Amino acid sequence: MKIVIVPSGFKECLDAEEVAAAMERGVKRFDPSIDAVVIPMIDGGEGFVRTIINIKGGSIIHKEVTGPVGQKISSYFGLYKENGQRIAVIEMAAVAGLKLVPRNERNPLKTTTYGVGELIIAALDFEVDHILIGCGDSGTSDGGAGMAEALGVQFLNKEQQKVHIKGGEDLLAVDSLTTANIDGRLKNVSIDVACNWKNILCGEKGVARVFGPQKGANSEQVEALSSALEHYAGVIQEGTGLDVRSLPGSGASGGLGAGLLAFTNAVLHPRFDIIMDFINIEKEISTADMVFTAEGSLDFQTPNGKIPSEVARIAKTSHIPVIAITGTIGEGADLNYQTGIDAYSSIIQKPVSLEMAMENAPKWIEESTYSALRKVAIGWRMTNKGVLKKVPV
Repeated sequence: MKIVIVPSGFKECLDAEEVAAAMERGVKRFDPSIDAVVIPMIDGGEGFVRTIINIKGGSIIHKEVTGPVGQKISSYFGLYKENGQRIAVIEMAAVAGLKLVPRNERNPLKTTTYGVGELIIAALDFEVDHILIGCGDSGTSDGGAGMAEALGVQFLNKEQQKVHIKGGEDLLAVDSLTTANIDGRLKNVSIDVACNWKNILCGEKGVARVFGPQKGANSEQVEALSSALEHYAGVIQEGTGLDVRSLPGSGASGGLGAGLLAFTNAVLHPRFDIIMDFINIEKEISTADMVFTAEGSLDFQTPNGKIPSEVARIAKTSHIPVIAITGTIGEGADLNYQTGIDAYSSIIQKPVSLEMAMENAPKWIEESTYSALRKVAIGWRMTNKGVLKKVPV
């Protein structure tokens, strides 16, 4: 029997490799003879740089930069060579991710992407030809203005004084912008961005309303942030001629996608499409008897290009059953049945604190995987005895 394990990470808890290892232990606990193929997946968030650098045999470059709440932090980017080009890999989660924002300071009106711009400058110092940026697991919603400021874009108020972008709330003070002092080396570098293609910057489905609460914003702050991003989009349009309000991916990582589009001429891509250029899972899935996937929270957002739904989509082309293991089951989780996930279950079986859940996550993921296989075995035996009809997948 062949089982392919293709999980994403559990945000702020375990990376994809750690989740995959726990699931593999559950499979081997059920039956050591099972051929378990482990393929940890990345979605542009935590683990993006290290996974790609491991595949490409590159190196990690450490750099002190500005963190999401303005403090100096130690971050990094990846560097490798391919086909005569020097390529840098940047992970916004490693410099402005939610994990880097203390829980008592989580307010997207006051977090910045300035450090992302500093990492881009650091990569340019290595004379790179190409930059790949992963957008995911962000703790910011400044529309990428902080990043742009680090690159040399100047934001001005009505008195033509510079506005320093410390968070989304500062966007309301911006009246105009100038790109006259932006780093000229950006013109000679191509930038590709792996992001959630369905996230947009403004409107009822804009990033403030959809993701603001996850980053600590209350209802009043969500509305303030939404107004700030709408105002910011107007300033961008007046200054560059580009309307970023509803462009695909413009809302990625709190609007970092919009900033990259407006100020670096980056090309945004559905994150799974870019990742598949590095990790080929289709062949392994097509020859599997069963697929296990996982993510930290399974809900109505999962079908919008997140790893479990994309894995299920691929599996269904070969009629392979898919089981998802998740940390929490959120609103609209049943929508995932339509994407090809046949069953899902939470690792949390009783009320516990967040701290306890995170501490026990590896053990509980293993136990949930083991338990799921025992249930499959019961169904298989009952089907063969004629007690159950075979369930279509």
